[in-house]
Amino acid sequence: MAEPRSLRGQRRNEKVAGMGKFWLGLARWVFYPLTMLLSTVRVRGHERIPEDGPALIVLNHVSHLDPIFDAVTVHRSGRVPRFMAKNTLWNLPLVKNVLTGTGQIPVYRGTADAQKALRAGHEGLKTGKAIVIYPDGTITKDPDGWPMIPKPGVARLALTHDIPVIPAARWGTRDIYDHYDKKFRPFPRKTVHYVFGEPLDLTAYRSDNPDAEALREVSHLAMARVRELLAEIRDEQPPREFYAPARKPKGGHGKA
Repeated sequence: MAEPRSLRGQRRNEKVAGMGKFWLGLARWVFYPLTMLLSTVRVRGHERIPEDGPALIVLNHVSHLDPIFDAVTVHRSGRVPRFMAKNTLWNLPLVKNVLTGTGQIPVYRGTADAQKALRAGHEGLKTGKAIVIYPDGTITKDPDGWPMIPKPGVARLALTHDIPVIPAARWGTRDIYDHYDKKFRPFPRKTVHYVFGEPLDLTAYRSDNPDAEALREVSHLAMARVRELLAEIRDEQPPREFYAPARKPKGGHGKA
């Protein structure tokens, strides 16, 4: 029997106070119809997202549409997702209001404010929020859509708190919008698949001050499980290594 698309009718839905309730309602009014217009969404395992309390949901990233689909999917589980998103999104009118009103977390990459996102993430977990994170930090540059080498931020959040860390994979959004090929194909409607895995057992690594090796191992462990779930959706053999995009040398051009 297929799983229900939504658990919201079966759970105590997470509440948002003040103006956040308005902005959350507006986002739902826009994003729910949009995802239904563009796709059929198939979800397995979303009951593994805890009904309440803190949780870290770890996902792959293949399209600019991912946060919209992920927000709707997590919201259907009865939770309000908080994303660690690029700070430049706060420069967009209206989008800024929605992001701020629903408690999203700006990420300032490559600046002195970079640690603010992690601090906000830690605070969100301390106060019982469900946080969605993309460990490779941006849309994968792998031509075949497999995950890139993960960044350690996911491990810092996962190890500092005794919380469920839920690996998940999603596939199908890049068929709708492929940023690198500049292709937008809304029709015919596509199928977007999700699989949520069992929480990771990080008992052996958990620490208030994990060292660099523990951070590397845990970030790779989490992303490897995401990659396995993605392979399950795609019914393909995944690559043995994470994709590592070539870097341009400083002050020059071409591949490093």
